[in-house]
Amino acid sequence: MLAASITPSGPERAGYADAPGGRIWWRMDGVRHLRSPRAPLIAIHGGPGGSHDYLLPLTRLSEERTIILYDQLDCGESDKPGDPRNWRVERFVAEVDALRAALDIDRCILLGHSWGGLIAVEYAARGAPGLQGAVFASPLISTARWVADNAAHKAALPADVQIALDRHEAAGTTSAPEYQAALGVLMKRHFCRLSEEPPEVTRLFRTLNGTLQRTLWGAGEFSCTGTLKGYDGSILLPRIAVPCLFVCGEYDESTPAANRDFASVTPNAKVSVIPGASHMPMFENPTAFLTAIRWFCGI
Repeated sequence: MLAASITPSGPERAGYADAPGGRIWWRMDGVRHLRSPRAPLIAIHGGPGGSHDYLLPLTRLSEERTIILYDQLDCGESDKPGDPRNWRVERFVAEVDALRAALDIDRCILLGHSWGGLIAVEYAARGAPGLQGAVFASPLISTARWVADNAAHKAALPADVQIALDRHEAAGTTSAPEYQAALGVLMKRHFCRLSEEPPEVTRLFRTLNGTLQRTLWGAGEFSCTGTLKGYDGSILLPRIAVPCLFVCGEYDESTPAANRDFASVTPNAKVSVIPGASHMPMFENPTAFLTAIRWFCGI
């Protein structure tokens, strides 16, 4: 499979919203649907420390409803105060309310991808007024489950790749070329399986706030040493009252088995596994990914 850029020419509207700690940048497409019966979709990017760019394929849905993407504080186009006191789950969750207030969004569907899925779970579990549904896309919900599943992915790699990964993570030399090359083997299986990396994914890694990511997660892929080390959002899932969709790739870091387990304890949840895809189904199999979201949002 080859990569294809899905970046649109530009947003219909864009601006900044005041949030706790600083301003967050947002973009809106499908503005004409803003007051239609179809609730806007607000998408939350992953990382931690990523940006909205790789979620741009979602703007294809703007023919049907309003699509809102934003950059979290210290990410992308948003303010970058660089204050670790802002790097708390509760404050990232508060950004959603700040964005809705700034844009006068009284009802919405929330989509969170990867780390953004954690934020979406937290937000949905709090019973936010006007929330009509939630999509957890390749979500990080339980740190322990994520680490265990990706340890299993690593165990399936060639022995020399496993040795390189283990040696450099133990030594704290994850920036070494040998580690990065070994990590690339895993990424081609479970992060993005395309033979050529999409430009949006390249930009995601180029602009990633590494300090923020290391603070919350850590420097390695197979263990969490940051503030999310003991995080378990699965205990929140039974509280979510709105319809939910768990969607992931067939070979995802956020495994189909994990998503099915999480959905089983969520009162009104469905699961969609995207064939042939891993952690970037919006590029690997965009038709199936967008069809799943379109179907869910029509509920």
